[in-house]
Amino acid sequence: MGRNLVMIRDVGQHINETVTIGCWLHNIRSSGKIRFLQLRDGSGFIQGVVVKSEVAEQIWENTGKLTQESSLYVTGVVREDTRSKGGFELTVTGVEIIQIATDYPITPKEHGVDFLMDHRHLWIRSPRQRAILVIRAQIIQAVQEFFDKRGFHLVDPPILTPSSCEGTTNLFHTKYFDEDAYLTQSGQLYMEAAAMALGKVYSFGPTFRAEKSKTRRHLIEFWMIEPEMAFVTHEENLEVQEQFVSYVVQSVVEKCRKELEVLERDITKLERIQAPFPRITYDEAVKFLQNNGHEFTWGEDFGAPHETAIAEAYDKPVFITHYPTSIKAFYMKPDPNRPEVVLCADMIAPEGYGEIIGGSQRIDDPELMEQRFQEHELSKEAYQWYLDLRRYGSVPHSGFGLGLERTVAWICGLDHVRETIPFPRLLYRLYP
Repeated sequence: MGRNLVMIRDVGQHINETVTIGCWLHNIRSSGKIRFLQLRDGSGFIQGVVVKSEVAEQIWENTGKLTQESSLYVTGVVREDTRSKGGFELTVTGVEIIQIATDYPITPKEHGVDFLMDHRHLWIRSPRQRAILVIRAQIIQAVQEFFDKRGFHLVDPPILTPSSCEGTTNLFHTKYFDEDAYLTQSGQLYMEAAAMALGKVYSFGPTFRAEKSKTRRHLIEFWMIEPEMAFVTHEENLEVQEQFVSYVVQSVVEKCRKELEVLERDITKLERIQAPFPRITYDEAVKFLQNNGHEFTWGEDFGAPHETAIAEAYDKPVFITHYPTSIKAFYMKPDPNRPEVVLCADMIAPEGYGEIIGGSQRIDDPELMEQRFQEHELSKEAYQWYLDLRRYGSVPHSGFGLGLERTVAWICGLDHVRETIPFPRLLYRLYP
């Protein structure tokens, strides 16, 4: 017999009706002849109230056997309850146990991070981790909505590549039959090819960095959103980026308020994230750091403390533009008025979350691109196809890459990126 189950998030459509939910027991407390079941089904949480005098003896006995994470079907009448977080509770009339879980390892007491990471497959059931993953899903939905509404085409670049767009350090090496291959660090070069075919494109997929890094901002495997746009200049590129980030943040504020509250996120800080964003040049950033007690030489790249110091001066993300050519990728277009800097920008998130976007106008001159190949000792054979993009109908074009996990960390207000992805890959962690 098929059950007509109702999701917890939809119970508001069934006030004073009897419904059945498939769920897990998150917690239970008793008060004499009443039991309060905290139930979850993935879509939300609800309290089920079991009154001994109002249910069959077998049902009262069954609820007495329940343990944390036991699975069950619960039938009851939906009541409005303004005191409860969800606004509703269930007056329980029936309980059917599916499985009693014994010795569930994650208890309401404090656990260490390593213990929780070893049990990540169970940890994601907790209210806080669930809230983060719901927000992550909303961010992904908003990303796709933003680009789809603006006439971009989603294009999937390869994950296995013959070379890297930024040198072969920090690459995961694998054999591709008789050839060497690498896991992709970025889909950007392929997206440039796609933009010459489709105009405006974006990719959204996993990227890999074999960096022996243990900071709270780095993962070994992470997801990137990489748009590329033909006939778009540096300045127009910045406008797309600020509109994009504003759109994503506001969609989370609108659709995930409950989850942000679970995370105790200061929502007023997110409500301020509206385009336009402030912009400073690299030169101005260097002066700012030097005037604020940082030892910093023009030509160096910013580290985390520098980015945080700059971001603290603003309550929105800030663009740092026109970095020195020498510290940026080979494909970035030099400023025609000042070739020692490039037409690029990093977007630094507020509250110490660091760079969430890197982007630039790309070199469109085939001769300059060949020169860069020589300077960076890149194999002309391996990149022949990339040069072809400049030979056959070259146009001004720009793009950027946004790191999903850092963006999730910032929007959720998390201390570490390990909580931003269901199963994080860290320097010493490949399990579970």
